[in-house]
Amino acid sequence: MAETTFADVPGPLSGVARVLVNAGKLEARTAEELTKAAREQRKNFVSTLLSTGKIKPDELAHTLSNALSVPLLDLSAIDLQRLPQGVIDSKLSAQYQVLVLSKRGSRLFVAGADPTDQEAIERIKFATQLTPEWVLVEHDKLIKALEGVTSSAAEQLNALTSEDFEFDVTDETSSAENTQELSADVEDAPVVKFLQKMLIDAINARASDLHFEPYEYNYRVRFRVDGELREITQPPIAIKEKLASRIKVISKLDIAEKRVPQDGRMKLKFGTKAIDFRVSTLPTLFGEKIVIRILDPSSAKLGIEALGYEPEEKVRLLDAIKRPYGMVLVTGPTGSGKTVSLYTCLNILNQPGVNIATVEDPAEINLPGINQVNVNDRAGMNFAVALKAFLRQDPDIIMVGEIRDLETADIAIKAAQTGHMVMSTLHTNDAPTTLTRLMNMGVAPFNIASSVILITAQRLARRLCENCKTPADYPRESLISAGFTDDDLQGGWRPYKAIGCSSCNNGYKGRVGLYQVMPITEEIQRIILTQGTAMDIAAQARREGVRDLRQSGLVKVKAGVTTLEEVISVTNE
Repeated sequence: MAETTFADVPGPLSGVARVLVNAGKLEARTAEELTKAAREQRKNFVSTLLSTGKIKPDELAHTLSNALSVPLLDLSAIDLQRLPQGVIDSKLSAQYQVLVLSKRGSRLFVAGADPTDQEAIERIKFATQLTPEWVLVEHDKLIKALEGVTSSAAEQLNALTSEDFEFDVTDETSSAENTQELSADVEDAPVVKFLQKMLIDAINARASDLHFEPYEYNYRVRFRVDGELREITQPPIAIKEKLASRIKVISKLDIAEKRVPQDGRMKLKFGTKAIDFRVSTLPTLFGEKIVIRILDPSSAKLGIEALGYEPEEKVRLLDAIKRPYGMVLVTGPTGSGKTVSLYTCLNILNQPGVNIATVEDPAEINLPGINQVNVNDRAGMNFAVALKAFLRQDPDIIMVGEIRDLETADIAIKAAQTGHMVMSTLHTNDAPTTLTRLMNMGVAPFNIASSVILITAQRLARRLCENCKTPADYPRESLISAGFTDDDLQGGWRPYKAIGCSSCNNGYKGRVGLYQVMPITEEIQRIILTQGTAMDIAAQARREGVRDLRQSGLVKVKAGVTTLEEVISVTNE
């Protein structure tokens, strides 16, 4: 039988059909029938051919790659989340079954199963003003990838616009200008859906903050997950103004004011759950950067066991907060979980017979049964003014968001000395330096010694993922230099290292607290009264069995909760 050539093939066939006939993978008559069927059904030839089962997707891809000298790529080895987004329209991508892989200069690398589709090439070239370069992929993997990219987005958008998911924008005091702007933005459905999708994605990713950042040539969205910022997407830069207006409207901010920072709040109903968001805007060179902090009320109701206190640390803290009067201080840098620790203590103490008042800047989470006050510097309501008012309100427990100045410190200490339990935060590195910080602010040593009953310093370390953590082999010298003693290394335990899997973030999932819980004993009071240094206080605390932050972290390493690298990172001061 003579070999079939292109000249022998009857009728106008697709490029793929001709290649397969010439390669002996398909009979000419069958190719003609499939080409005719594809045209009648308005489907591409590759889909029609594969639906008959006459050739497998991998065999087709290899045949086309060899015959046309087009590079072949295994899509299953590609992280789809890292592919460029928005280079070509999603409808165009779905119509011609193509996926953008990368962009280099004026060239656009496109994955597809039919490199002979000239119509697709011309449409992509016209839409992007770039020169498409084809990369062959297996059709079944391509369809799966396209469905994963488009269907997940479609499903999320449908969920976001359902009745179970809506913004709480009820505000009887909204101005006519705000109402008019809101109506205009609501009509701009893509911006609304994009914002809703970002908020839902952030909640599902357990993010604490969302960053919307405009630059000269691009617009970036990042989430802070487990304390680390990571880029999520780069939407079109053209939406930056509309997105900022949308967020401002919902947060009850001034839409027209773009020259100064603004702060606001918004609420999102997610099914039966309501989540508050704190919004901060900041004018930058290329537009307003907006940071949205997620204030999940459930984080304040986790219970003290979930925070990561060791048994003896938990006993010390509970003993201190249940005393009738005195001052308990929580210290650490911004983002170390101080507010959640204080809210957890307040929830423990929140009983019908107890009057609790808090003053915060601002109040992050609404706690039923607790009287919460926001600082308002413009109106003259600062921490000191609120504290003076509290003392006339018959309080049992007072929580001050932060002690920033001598006046606030003096009033808080007097409240602790006159029969009230006072809780507050300071920005210091550890517990001993907190006492010297108060002295440097001008608080008399006698007042500190007679009022402060416990100080807890804390950090947040990323928690190892239970699915993929793996035992690690560290040299004994490395463990000793990190702070372990010879006794600690007895018992045959092994530390763990982070690996990474589909259910975590580079081997970590969630965070755990590292704590230095230091009660103010009589010996420490004597050091304060003689104006001893922080080093003197720290030495005495060690003698009394108080772990510093590094030692607390090493306990978590030994228990397999976190890694040695993570502990060294967050306690390296």
